[in-house]
This record gives sequence, structure tokens and C-alpha cells, in this order.
Amino acid sequence: MEAHPCCDATAENVFGNMEASCFYAKHGVEYVEDALENARGLKQCWRSWTPIGKPLRGVVCVCHGYGADAGWLVQLTCIAIAKQGYAVYAIDHQGHGKSEGLKGYIPDINVVVADCIAFFDAQRESHKELPFFLYGESLGGAISLLIHLQQPNAWQGVILNGAMCGIGKFKPPWPAEHLLYLVAGFIPTWPVVPTKDIPTVSFREPWKRELARNNPNRYTGKPRAATALEFLRVVKEIESRATEVTVPLLILHGEMDVVCDPEGSRMLYKNAGSTDKTLHVYPEMWHQLVGEPAEGVEKVFGDMFKWLDARLPPQGDAISG
Repeated sequence: MEAHPCCDATAENVFGNMEASCFYAKHGVEYVEDALENARGLKQCWRSWTPIGKPLRGVVCVCHGYGADAGWLVQLTCIAIAKQGYAVYAIDHQGHGKSEGLKGYIPDINVVVADCIAFFDAQRESHKELPFFLYGESLGGAISLLIHLQQPNAWQGVILNGAMCGIGKFKPPWPAEHLLYLVAGFIPTWPVVPTKDIPTVSFREPWKRELARNNPNRYTGKPRAATALEFLRVVKEIESRATEVTVPLLILHGEMDVVCDPEGSRMLYKNAGSTDKTLHVYPEMWHQLVGEPAEGVEKVFGDMFKWLDARLPPQGDAISG
């Protein structure tokens, strides 16, 4: 496997010491960034990465995590996927990245899911003959599962990376959860929920923590009351509907994750109705698997690309990019 593009980044910039255009050229991908208007009249930034001079083998649709966007660290993984011969598409969720909406505010995950479905379905018109996969990190993992539950037959596989799919040992005590209901009812946008500094507890390599902090579009505030309440509801829904998950499933999680409980991934693997399901829980690894040392990143994404390769149609069915 080629080195993950994160190896070319620095603590200051995802493109390292290169201009963005030179970075894309080095890695052999074409990057497109544009905006659309969603059903609620909000502008949303969307992005794509396509390999240059390689036949397209499939399409991977990416759902980023909370507070992040598809244009910074997630972009490096999108480039890594594109280099394997996939067209990659992602959209910044409302209130995230370059998309409109109050920063970090997701009182209803269903509208985010609907935005993703509308955008990803539009890409099928250009790639009707190719298999479509979902890839989700953290909150994006939960979004990916909810997309699948709405479109059970539309996807050839779902890849979850450090997914938010179970409360487990991170469930707040009853008084705190009850108080959250009250606050969300009166001041839903209040950024009041106490949390640790996410980069500090997510990225094992210190320089990658700094890179995450240097994202100019990252939401840095505390989770808003209604957002946190909705996340609790979402993980409960996923726990209760795990048996309805029937898609080929690859679950990747760091054993030392203190942001999203790895027990949630184990629960999903155990209870999912999929007949094709794989779980990798990596000892010593943290929440952001791209934040591991190079050998760890190579292991994780090597596992992921092997899994994808095994679920593709014969190569003769691929088309030119």
C-alpha cells in the first residue's frame, strides 16, 4: 500500500509545504469544490476527488464527524481512497466547514441524513454502472448507518471508522441527562455541554493534534444542548435498530478511544443482521485512526482497502475516470 497522504502533511497545513494544486498533482487526483442549495435553502459545500488516468472501480461517499468537515484531515483520507481507483464525494454538514447554518448545531440528525442522501443519489446519475460504498468517521459513522437504514439496498458496503454507534460506558448519569433535556428545551443553541479538548484526546501523534486545531473551519465550541441531546437519541436508535443493518459492514475502532466507545462497535458487530461483517478493534489506538503513527495508519487503511477490493465487481467492469 502507498503511504497515506497524511505523511505529506505538517502540523500547520494538510498540504504540507506544497500548494494545494501541487499536492493533488503529486497524488494523482483531481479535486472539485462547489456549493449547492439544500431543501431548507442553506448553501452547502460539496467536494469530490477523482483519480487521474486510472479506471474507476467504484464510488465512495464520505460522511465526516462532528465539528469537522471534508476539507481538512478528512480530505487526506478522501485522497487516499481516490488513489485506489475510486471517485470520492463528500458534503460539509449544516453548521460545519463551509456550509451554512449555526456552527456545530444539529438539533435533528434526520435533515443531515436527507442532505447526504440527496447529494449522494445525484452522483449515481454519473456513475450508474459502479458500486457505491459509504465511509463514515465518528458522528459520520452514525449518519452512514442511518443512510443505510433508509436505503437498505442502495449500498454495496458501509465502512465505519471510530463510529458513534453506542453509548456504552460514556452514558451521562441520570441527573445530567435529565438536565440536558431541560436546557435543550429552553435554550437549544447554548454551547453548554462540558467536553475534553477533542484533538487532545483523539489524535495519538501530537503534531496531528496541532494539525486538527489548525483547521480554519473547525467548530471549537462546546456541544450545543440540543445537539448533544440529539446525539444521545441517535445512538439509542442505532442500538435499538442494529438488527436492521444488513449491508456488508466493515467496522474499524481504536481500543483506547475515549470519544466514541469501542463497545458500541462491538455491540453493532454482534447484533447487526449483516451476513458479511468484519470488526477490527486495534489495541493501543485512539479515536482518530489517521492520527496514529505511520505504521498504524498503514495497518488500518491497508485493512480497509483490502476489504473494499474484495467487494468489487470484476475489474473488467471498471470504466475510465
